[in-house]
Amino acid sequence: MMDAINEVMLRMHSQQDKPALYWNESFLTYDEFMDIIDSWDKKLDSLGVFQGTVCGVMGEYSPQACAVMYALMKKKAIIVPFTRAIEKEIPIFSQIAGVECMISFNTKDEFSFERFSNTQRPELIKAFLNRNHPGLVVFSSGSTGVPKGILQDCEQVMRKFVTERPGWCTVLFLLMDHFGGFNTLLSTFAYGGVGVCLSERTPETVCKAVEKTKATLLPTTPTFLNFLISSGVYRNFDLSSIKLITYGTELMAGTTLEKVKKVFSNAKLKQTYGLSELGVLRSKSEDDNSTWVKLGGDGFDLKIIDNILWVRSEANMVGYLNAPNPINEEGWMCTGDQVEVKGEYVRFLGRKSEIINVGGQKVFPAEVEGILLQANNIAEVAVYGKKHPILGQVVYARISLFEQEPKDILNERLRKFCFERLAKYKIPIRFEIVSKDEQHSERFKKLRKDSDVVE
Repeated sequence: MMDAINEVMLRMHSQQDKPALYWNESFLTYDEFMDIIDSWDKKLDSLGVFQGTVCGVMGEYSPQACAVMYALMKKKAIIVPFTRAIEKEIPIFSQIAGVECMISFNTKDEFSFERFSNTQRPELIKAFLNRNHPGLVVFSSGSTGVPKGILQDCEQVMRKFVTERPGWCTVLFLLMDHFGGFNTLLSTFAYGGVGVCLSERTPETVCKAVEKTKATLLPTTPTFLNFLISSGVYRNFDLSSIKLITYGTELMAGTTLEKVKKVFSNAKLKQTYGLSELGVLRSKSEDDNSTWVKLGGDGFDLKIIDNILWVRSEANMVGYLNAPNPINEEGWMCTGDQVEVKGEYVRFLGRKSEIINVGGQKVFPAEVEGILLQANNIAEVAVYGKKHPILGQVVYARISLFEQEPKDILNERLRKFCFERLAKYKIPIRFEIVSKDEQHSERFKKLRKDSDVVE
């Protein structure tokens, strides 16, 4: 029986003169893309990159960077993707993964190669090599302390894409050093679609790429969608080709969902859900205006205990490189996501770790953010908890404005707005005005401050 990676790559070969990639204002065909993959097969031999080599790849989506990913999978190497968004963290990430060499691409898609000495190969990777499969190492985000290195089996991940499905012209927005981005990369080419590479992730660049390529699929985050809409640049471009917008990694405010539907009137909106430890689940939104979603699909089981979602997956990670495995003996993992249930559908309320406990009463940041986004002159909001000596925690909010407004007038207006719509304990006791750029990470994921003591 043919393995999944070879089966998918044979299908990619069969696409021949169909467009595969859009980069630097031009399209490359599948024939051209596969030729680049084949050339990397030879280059890796000359560079001493073989089966089991732990190889870092630094760059953004480009013909060469995408091709080397496939060539490394063919070699059955261990891929550790990096982007310049995490440049400062690369030394510690490389140490955790035991990176033995690095292939780096510049903005012209030219590569350089560096080999490291005295690297320590993690014990989990040593054991994994017995599978004779390529591996992928990505890192956890959004947690405190040392990031966790997550080892995935690329062969297992690729099995999800063996069944043929319609191809999309996909904007490669999600960074390739995260599991969601890697998953998008594989699905784009597995189904004979087109990958649209971006020179940068700004609203104008994304809108321009959509118009030029007639892109049909935009996988992104709620924060970026809100950023795009609040910028207003979409008015200068034809975005009617987009037929599907998938959003995940964080909660979507109903207010933002309504705005997105108006701007992308031809598009279906679909909430996605996945974790680097478990893979990306199949999902079906109740409708375009709903944050209720049905999850599952072949290879996934779900259960809910005390309103917390648990998932079991055939594509479970191999394990953490530097932490105990959170998957129990029966294959279940607690996601930490609190949900409501309605028949076959669930609605995410927020991460258990982000719930604000005000005097014993729970506050979900997304609920308060959704209310504040309905107020006038509010471009973006991040709600978080701060420690309090009596109440345990209190609610704070970081606000980004469309237009400047006196702070005292803003505070009074927002408190009154919240008082009419929220229980008193949910109302932020302080509103901090910040720029929109301070509200999100390089991955366009909302930033919420860690709790600290209120004086």
